[in-house]
Amino acid sequence: MAIEKKGMSAYEAERERTVEENKRKMEALNLRHLSAAVAPKTPSPMKHKRRRIIEAATPVPSPPRRSRRLAHIPEVKYADVGEDSERVGRWSPRRRSGSIYLAGGGGGPISMKARMEAASKAEELESQLDPEFPSFMKRMLHSHVVRGFWLGLPSHFCDTYLPKNDCTITLVDEKDEEFESKYLAYKKGLSGGWAGFALDHVIRDGDSTVFQLIKPTTFKVHIIRAAVGDDNNEEME
Repeated sequence: MAIEKKGMSAYEAERERTVEENKRKMEALNLRHLSAAVAPKTPSPMKHKRRRIIEAATPVPSPPRRSRRLAHIPEVKYADVGEDSERVGRWSPRRRSGSIYLAGGGGGPISMKARMEAASKAEELESQLDPEFPSFMKRMLHSHVVRGFWLGLPSHFCDTYLPKNDCTITLVDEKDEEFESKYLAYKKGLSGGWAGFALDHVIRDGDSTVFQLIKPTTFKVHIIRAAVGDDNNEEME
């Protein structure tokens, strides 16, 4: 047993004796040499994670989606339109107000007189229809058949005869061909499907139509064409 050093507390002396005793035990068991023999001479190399290389996918162009009702209409390629092609300008006070130029469909200008005559014929046709089936007359405007293709229906007619919820309205032309359109009850008008009907029947800004409700959700549509002429002598009053 080692003698306590001078000035060392009892705790420190006990700790010193324990350390010396542990050293003697380790020497007796030869633990230092054994651990050196077991320990690997060279550290094991770190495993490198293999990076996954993701090749950039080449986008495959897909053809534009078109309505089935417009599939038979040739696609317009705007790149083929030359700079000298005829463009539709805005209305100007210097122009003759009796002529309204179409943005599509061709056929030339339609005078205000021709518009009024078409509307008068439509009213006459409506008066000859069976009163058992409610009907109304609608003059075609630029927003109906050229840009936007939104057809608002008379509010009182919608409230009285048409469903209160959105539904599919069938449009039947004079050849009894049927076209489906989307009726929006809260807006009281036709949206999806009306564009296909208007384009398929080449309805122009200036024509008039008569809608006859032959079934709860089916309209018979009569189209009265506005005459295209050279009557462009009407000036703005």
